[in-house]
Amino acid sequence: MNLDGIKNIIFDLGGVVLNIDYHLTEEAFYMLGISKEQIMYSKLEQGGLFDDLETGRISPSEFRNELREFSFLGLTDLEIDNAWNALLLDLPKKRIDLLKSLKPKYRTFLLSNTNKIHFNAYSSNLKQEHGMDGLESLFEKTYYSHNLGLRKPQPEIFKLVLDENGLKADETLFIDDSEQHIKAAQSLGIRTHHITGEEVVSLF
Repeated sequence: MNLDGIKNIIFDLGGVVLNIDYHLTEEAFYMLGISKEQIMYSKLEQGGLFDDLETGRISPSEFRNELREFSFLGLTDLEIDNAWNALLLDLPKKRIDLLKSLKPKYRTFLLSNTNKIHFNAYSSNLKQEHGMDGLESLFEKTYYSHNLGLRKPQPEIFKLVLDENGLKADETLFIDDSEQHIKAAQSLGIRTHHITGEEVVSLF
């Protein structure tokens, strides 16, 4: 990967830094009695309910209640959270080490489509597995969709990161595993790398 002229790197979280598997959440909801067609959740496509959660328009409790209403199932909060969090896997130490090594050389940022339920779960896992209080120490600044009211691939969320930090698009590299997010960043002149199965550590 050509890093000539790059001064800033924006990382996606899921599928780049944190290992995830969307199919595990689909399977977990299916085991509870909710079909894929009902939940409409995948890497490429999300139903409005999930968009609302990821942009903070609804709270976790409202999310759970709406799932119960449209599924006609008396699911507990724990059952819903466990299914919703099933996609969250591990965060390998080698990626933590990579981010620590890059921080003195580049201005590094995290830009993630996420939600409060997932945020709490992977923050807890990070504490248990690595003794870390969140991801904030690994980056200059972290940006989470549920706190911003915006989500990728909306161009506004990329513009926010650039403008708030005084970053030039052509000096900024964005790394993500979703093609639609890559295209949105490219539309603003941001340099990109689309992760398609390779290990992010190998890029550096």
